[in-house]
Amino acid sequence: MSQETVKLIYQGQTFELPLVTGTEGEKAFDISQLRRKTGLITLDSGYANTGSCTSSITFMDGERGILRYRGIPVEQLAERSSFVETAYLLIHGHLPSRRELTRFSVLLNDHSLVHEDMRSFYSTFPRFSHPMGILSAMVNALRSFYPELQTIEEEIDMTVTRLVSKVRTMAAMSYKISRGHKVVYPRPDLSYCANFLNMMFDTPVRPYVIDQDMVDALNVFWILHADHEQNCSTSTVRMVGSGRVNLYAAISAGIAALWGPLHGGANQAVIEMLKKIHQGDESIDRIIQRAKDKSDPFRLMGFGHRVYKTFDPRARIMKKVCDRLLEKLRLEDPLMDIARELEARALSDSFFVDHNLYPNVDFYSGIVLRAMGIPTNMFTVMFAIGRLPGWIAQWKESMDDPSWRLARPRQIYVGPPETAYVPMNEREDREPGPIHRPGE
Repeated sequence: MSQETVKLIYQGQTFELPLVTGTEGEKAFDISQLRRKTGLITLDSGYANTGSCTSSITFMDGERGILRYRGIPVEQLAERSSFVETAYLLIHGHLPSRRELTRFSVLLNDHSLVHEDMRSFYSTFPRFSHPMGILSAMVNALRSFYPELQTIEEEIDMTVTRLVSKVRTMAAMSYKISRGHKVVYPRPDLSYCANFLNMMFDTPVRPYVIDQDMVDALNVFWILHADHEQNCSTSTVRMVGSGRVNLYAAISAGIAALWGPLHGGANQAVIEMLKKIHQGDESIDRIIQRAKDKSDPFRLMGFGHRVYKTFDPRARIMKKVCDRLLEKLRLEDPLMDIARELEARALSDSFFVDHNLYPNVDFYSGIVLRAMGIPTNMFTVMFAIGRLPGWIAQWKESMDDPSWRLARPRQIYVGPPETAYVPMNEREDREPGPIHRPGE
């Protein structure tokens, strides 16, 4: 921590606020005593300029296109690691030894089954329920089946491992049940990623053949999504967790936050945009023009990023995976052709280049998931499985933080001033709006 300060001058008084410097040189001034000393609070819609915590998990630099987990560049992890090893790194703070990784893998296998009573829950959801809503509810329900979460480290580790293992089983189960197919159980001879693909696509009439390129692509996809600093869903996990709720409840809240099209749903939105172009509702020329029009609220999904101002390092990796997979599969899919044309047009357009609106990780991951046969409405679920280790690591770090406080943001009230209550017979007579009943 630095001894430097930032001076704030307000109403003729000077207040000194401590300057905090991170490992990589990023700086912030600490306003935790601001209201007590000055009576002021800060206003930062969307928290783009606000640091909610200090963390040793993930470092990202949007200007330089850097992303590291526990100090290790994501490029190295995508090339050399596995998703299981990366999950261990995030949750435990270091790369596992051979024996630690073996034990972690064995525990993931041992806890991969889901309580049979949970299967009845799936049948009670309406037929067309979105998988993210189902997953969020089912993760919360895990607390009822596995309530033994204590403060001792061994029990927390067991609960964490159980959650990482069961989430992929629950996701695959929801897909199978939604299609009316027989549920496929995990196999002890398959890796984490291979097991998921087998549970998704194996059937009694068409056994699924494990394709290592598919497994590798899924490994990379989940590694690239494993954590991303204090984003919307991660901040939700920390904020809900600050109330000292159980891990399942905090993760359930994170899943709900991830659901939105501006966050985890962006890769699904990419495919839906490509479908509109294919169906003739939009054209590549038109959406490019709309993206350039500042007065048009249209958002070109899969391009640019709120944090990365030069390039998204994950997108570069995912593009290689995408190109390699499409080259191997030789798929005849009009959406893939549209995606490649849109990519080429954007990369050669000076407006997109000048504004750093390059295809991001959502653009390429949406294409990869489609090529793997993952249904579009399962895309955000795939994101959630990948982000789970990061959420757990962030929750765990916040639980261990000695400076923990219940999250309680403030506001600037802009409503009416104190107003006297008006009796009913003295109020203005106003026509109520129409009532819209379901089915009308």
